[in-house]
Amino acid sequence: MNEKETGIMNQSEQKVNTPERDLWDPLYTKVEKGRYELTSVEFTVTHLCNLRCEHCAVGEDLAEKEGTPLPVDELLRSLDEVETLQTVSFTGGEPILNPQVVRGLIRPLLRYCRDRGIRTQLNSNLTLPLSRYLDWIEDLDVLHISYNYRNDEDFYRIVFKNYGKEVSPCTASALYQQMVDNACELSKLGVFISAESFLSPFTSPHIVKMHQAIVEMGCRRHEVNPLYPSDFARGMKLLSLDELRSTIWELVNHRNPDIWLLFGTLPFYPCSEKQEDRDLWLRLHQEPGVTVRQDPDGRSRLNVNAYTGNVIVTDFGDIPPLGNIRQDRLSDIFERWLEHPVAKKVHCFCPEAHCTGPNLLVANEYYPDWNFAERNAKVTVESNF
Repeated sequence: MNEKETGIMNQSEQKVNTPERDLWDPLYTKVEKGRYELTSVEFTVTHLCNLRCEHCAVGEDLAEKEGTPLPVDELLRSLDEVETLQTVSFTGGEPILNPQVVRGLIRPLLRYCRDRGIRTQLNSNLTLPLSRYLDWIEDLDVLHISYNYRNDEDFYRIVFKNYGKEVSPCTASALYQQMVDNACELSKLGVFISAESFLSPFTSPHIVKMHQAIVEMGCRRHEVNPLYPSDFARGMKLLSLDELRSTIWELVNHRNPDIWLLFGTLPFYPCSEKQEDRDLWLRLHQEPGVTVRQDPDGRSRLNVNAYTGNVIVTDFGDIPPLGNIRQDRLSDIFERWLEHPVAKKVHCFCPEAHCTGPNLLVANEYYPDWNFAERNAKVTVESNF
């Protein structure tokens, strides 16, 4: 093992990211302080991507040519102003595709976070040569990837669905194998890889097989979300609530207990009149190694566009920018958002059930007639705080 690999292993051993304390979950701050605070900032660091996945929730923002980012000192200054900051995330596009972005934005931001004790996550499709990751990944806490495939044929169909030009099956197969090999190698080096799967009519029948593949790649966490009806995915068929519920039960009942299983933006709530929804909520909160992450967008996190400075609630929502870091402090923008009518619509809170309300996209899709602010939990979750 060379010096670089040893550094990655040593750094990984120092990470604190467990089912018992998910720093990206806004529930902890709400319970402990009685209010939401800005603890997480997400930077959109590129609009370039070498793929065009059919489910991409920011696909319409992708570009063929990179713009000019703001000076990194301005981004660092915006973070300096957030005293409550605990986590920073990087997304795109594919953040690693442009070496200038890695060199000029990602590396200095990662080092800043490391020196300040802030945990970090980077979203990548992991299809680039392994060497493109090794010179910065020792400063990263979580490497987040997507995995919605059984094999390279699925990969070919899904990731080049909206590419707009011909790509050979051989090219797609090589990229798929690169992703799998990279995940295996980085996992061996101690990198915490979290693989996300979207629950859709395609993935639902195969989710257990995909879970097994994620385990075999050495990933430490399997993150599961419903398919978001946004951008490229807007026209895709979604699962019904009954289909989602049965898929989640199937995965929980056949999961590998050695891997953390995280459900995000769960479309089931403890205030439901349906007993089967409440039973599922309790099971997910009682099962060892299984967690339900409350939606951080707008409850603890804001997204910053590294090119314009615009600040939004989420990188795939339709709410206009709330401000700009060149004129506004992020904490001030966050406080304004908490008073926004849309925030008040979904920021209900049932502490006894560990629920901070729905994701906005999920609520609009599955519960358009519910007034969450007027609902109350019908179950109690044993507290672990």
